[in-house]
Amino acid sequence: MPNLKDLKNRIASVKSTRKITKAMQMVAAAKLRRAQDAAEAARPYAEKMETVMGGLAQSVGGSDNAPRLLAGTGKSDVHLLVVMTAERGLCGGFNSTIVRKARQHVETLLAAGKTVKILTVGKKGREQLKRDHGGKFVGHVDLSDVKRLGYADAARIAADVLGRFDAGDFDVATIFFNRFQSVISQVPTATQIIPAQFDAPETASDTGSLYDYEPSEEAVLEDLLPRGVATQIFTALLENAASEQGARMSAMDNATRNAGDMIERLTIEYNRSRQAVITNELIEIISGAEAL
Repeated sequence: MPNLKDLKNRIASVKSTRKITKAMQMVAAAKLRRAQDAAEAARPYAEKMETVMGGLAQSVGGSDNAPRLLAGTGKSDVHLLVVMTAERGLCGGFNSTIVRKARQHVETLLAAGKTVKILTVGKKGREQLKRDHGGKFVGHVDLSDVKRLGYADAARIAADVLGRFDAGDFDVATIFFNRFQSVISQVPTATQIIPAQFDAPETASDTGSLYDYEPSEEAVLEDLLPRGVATQIFTALLENAASEQGARMSAMDNATRNAGDMIERLTIEYNRSRQAVITNELIEIISGAEAL
């Protein structure tokens, strides 16, 4: 039977842990509201920009003057994976789901004889990928000092990716992140950003055929595509931030509930142990009195 002092210390320890997890849950809830609002506000802009570029891409996609970011290099031998995770843990399976999807993609590419390069955004993803794919790392973006994500952060990452593409370091670039759906649902997502890919327009007006562009469709698209890469990265960062806080809020809520259940079990065990000790002492007193 456990010592009463040990049980009492353990109960106190679990109570302290519950206070910490409860505080983290409340902080995550406050941050989630801001992050969710930012992610939802960015979606219409990103969708409209994708629609415009998609219409232009359909018009100039087969042209010899098509921008390189749209046409690509003509091959797909080298792939750059931009894996976006959190700088901190204690957020359930948020980081693991992104890394798992990235690992599966790496294995698929390697099986097809492709060369893989990895650019990590966030410390936790880098830590998980380092053991198996550390030799494929080509860079890392540290956002631990960033209190509130801005477009400038995405533009810095986009400039790095575009610079590598212009230098011929890779043929295809894909970003990995979690798309926010709700507090308990975050969807691991992989999106190819180079060469640019667009969904087929649903209506004739979406193709851009109703508009005349100056100086030309190719020139406009060539200017928009780098901005589109930065916008996609910014959207992914915002979605990731909202998903991280949602996952942390859910994980800390579960941890708080589990701590409460453990306290109840330990309290029952403590009371039973204390009752057994008291009963044994009474038996010893009565036995001693009868012996006299």
